[in-house]
Amino acid sequence: MNKPSISTIIVIICLLIIGLYAMGEVNYFSSKVIVEKNIDAPKILIPSIGVDEKINNETLNQGVLSDPSENIPTENPVILYGHRTLQGSPFLRLNEVGLGDNFILEWPGVGELTYQVVNTTIVPAEYELQSHGENNTYLITCDPIGSTENRMIVQGELIKKSPVNTEIIKNNPQESNALIISAIFLVIGLAFSYFYPKENRVYILATVLIISAALFYFCINPIPSELIYDKIIFLNGGM
Repeated sequence: MNKPSISTIIVIICLLIIGLYAMGEVNYFSSKVIVEKNIDAPKILIPSIGVDEKINNETLNQGVLSDPSENIPTENPVILYGHRTLQGSPFLRLNEVGLGDNFILEWPGVGELTYQVVNTTIVPAEYELQSHGENNTYLITCDPIGSTENRMIVQGELIKKSPVNTEIIKNNPQESNALIISAIFLVIGLAFSYFYPKENRVYILATVLIISAALFYFCINPIPSELIYDKIIFLNGGM
């Protein structure tokens, strides 16, 4: 067997880095399935950008975080935080939400609440939001993408209240995301291996298979995704 060339070693390192990011996302989605299973947590839906996410009051690493956690819509202003990149990126496209657009909160014990966007703004990260009004909800994420320099704030005002849609509460459109990510990595990795120079192909194939095996393992036995991201945060410049 030929020794791996320098270029092959570089390719393997790149595959390992991509694999680590894939593992982070696989663990994120797999953990969410376990945490959210049979839990009637509130939900946020933003139809215009495809957001359908459970809301938690524990950590941003589980998706969309409500903070302060004790605030209840129609009684207090609600502030929801979501990642722009990685950890499922629930608010990746929040910048596409404009004035007049609607978003919905399905909130058990309160109702289906439709909000209309009345303000969008970008402020420095150290800005302290002065939330007010029991009929206001604020959506907050980082800006620009991949940076924590600023915060994007979208303010919605309640325009309609209806009974909770229990089917929406129980639905989890992200349930298969971990398996999909794992399968995509395996298929693309195998195709890449097939076309890689024959003399070093076995090294690439072995790397792809080992990483894929780890991904499918984490689909069944996830660990907290932050355990992986905390180790590779330097690759994002510490962001």
